[in-house]
Amino acid sequence: MTAVQEGTIPFKGYQTWYRIVGEKEEPGKLPLLCLHGGPGAAHDYLESLSAMTETGRRVIFYDQLGCGNSNTPSNPSLWTVELYIEEINVVRQALGLDTIHLLGQSWGGMLAMEYMLTQPKGVASLTIASSPASMIQWVAEANRLREELPAEIQATLLKHEAAGTTTSQQYKDAMMVFYKRHVCRTDPTPEFVQRTYDKVDLYPEVYNVMNGPSEFHVIGTLKNWDIIARLGEINAPTLVTSGRYDEATPLIAETVRDGIPGAEWVLFENSSHMAHAEEPERYMQVLDGFLSRIETERNS
Repeated sequence: MTAVQEGTIPFKGYQTWYRIVGEKEEPGKLPLLCLHGGPGAAHDYLESLSAMTETGRRVIFYDQLGCGNSNTPSNPSLWTVELYIEEINVVRQALGLDTIHLLGQSWGGMLAMEYMLTQPKGVASLTIASSPASMIQWVAEANRLREELPAEIQATLLKHEAAGTTTSQQYKDAMMVFYKRHVCRTDPTPEFVQRTYDKVDLYPEVYNVMNGPSEFHVIGTLKNWDIIARLGEINAPTLVTSGRYDEATPLIAETVRDGIPGAEWVLFENSSHMAHAEEPERYMQVLDGFLSRIETERNS
């Protein structure tokens, strides 16, 4: 059995929940810290990354404040990029994560890029999984994908967005048509991915405040977020991953790859937004190959 340790870390008067899978690193290996998406989701849908413990590294997950197993206070003014950058530092310090590999998926990758712009110490590598560097570009691409949906689904989405009734079941059902094409194509939806969907439904505040009611109707505080011009400041070896059918389209992944000096990009041909869950074995191979190469270079 792989050792699992769970606990909470005090943060801003609340508690941030974490989970460490694996006991310790093999010589020359470094732990992998994972940042989940949303904003406002939970770590559950990343659970398949626990398989990385088989490569001699611990894998650390945590639920960002306002999400999942962490405290979920209702306070819209709390939910900012700055809060979540600070939380990474608090988690690293509390868990003694001096030198790490950092992986961010979707919003987690946006957060990881923002974090790297603060020039943190001890980040040996960065993996950006299906993340945009601009919400303006993200929305443009999402709307392009949305136009490929069946006409009646588009009509339902528009009707509820115009009426402000995006919490209705009809809107959610129409939204799931998009999700099954561009978020997770595995059918049925893996249990650990469904768990995250359920938790966002339970605690929607962070997602609604920062993003909006759906992946393509972005009316939250992040709607004008754009760091394309600053990507050149990111100074860690970087792997970009995305799926052929991803809502983070190849154009989005390419923008990130081209902006970060020396970044590499791997496109998963049979995946959408969750290649780690849709093509888990290949994903682990690609990720381990990248992390191992970085570790070898560090140790030589």
